[in-house]
Amino acid sequence: MTRPDPSEKSDARAWRKPPFIANPLLRYGLLALLAGYLSWALTTLPFNWERIGEGLPRAARIFGGGFPPNFSRFDLLLTGFTESLQIAILATLLGVLLSIPFAVMAARNIAPLPIYLLGRTVIIVSRSFHPVIVAILFVAAVGFGPLAGILTLTLYSIGFVGKLLAEEIEEIDWGQVEAMRSTGAGYLATLYYAVFPQILPRQVGLSMYQLDSNLRASAVVGIVGAGGIGSTLMNAFGRYDYDFAFAILLVIIAVILISEGVSGWVRKRIW
Repeated sequence: MTRPDPSEKSDARAWRKPPFIANPLLRYGLLALLAGYLSWALTTLPFNWERIGEGLPRAARIFGGGFPPNFSRFDLLLTGFTESLQIAILATLLGVLLSIPFAVMAARNIAPLPIYLLGRTVIIVSRSFHPVIVAILFVAAVGFGPLAGILTLTLYSIGFVGKLLAEEIEEIDWGQVEAMRSTGAGYLATLYYAVFPQILPRQVGLSMYQLDSNLRASAVVGIVGAGGIGSTLMNAFGRYDYDFAFAILLVIIAVILISEGVSGWVRKRIW
């Protein structure tokens, strides 16, 4: 009679993470449905393979013409980047300040139902459209220039920061709120002393992240005429100045890297 192998017993009793969908028929059925959809999408979308093939040499010429990058017009590059930085900082300040009252309105645990629905509606609407679409609307409304970029990124910041701050408020320690109310403190005093101190580290981190995001977005919305380095970049591509365009792209990458390092340092200090 052979003795059982202890390793086989331990393997049989080892814990295994259960699958996300327990029913195997449903799990494999969804996988088959996903595979079928991907096959249908790839075979029905109008890919012009001839045009793609013709575009590969053109892409090689563009990348080849971009090296080495041309920094000779550094004054023009600096002007465009300074405008983008100003747009991003102003939009972040305005967006973060405006997102605080909307976040309070959109937090279900501290706002009555009508105010909650209004706050959520504002946040949802501001998050519903890509910044480029909003920038096109503001350019049509207020004209070309940095004002359209500031308005666009302010609305973008309200949607992102307001949503996450509202969720943070809904997860606060309610004991501090009850302690303030037991002393007879009013609504504004409770917000100032019991709610805001709990969300301050999160708000600082979100503000730094939003500044990073607005720096990147300012280059994108500038392409449609909302000011900043994006307009300079679009003009460079329009004149086939690929070496200058690549210099602009390198400066954008460098600035985002510096901004990421600064935001990480600030978050460590706060937390």
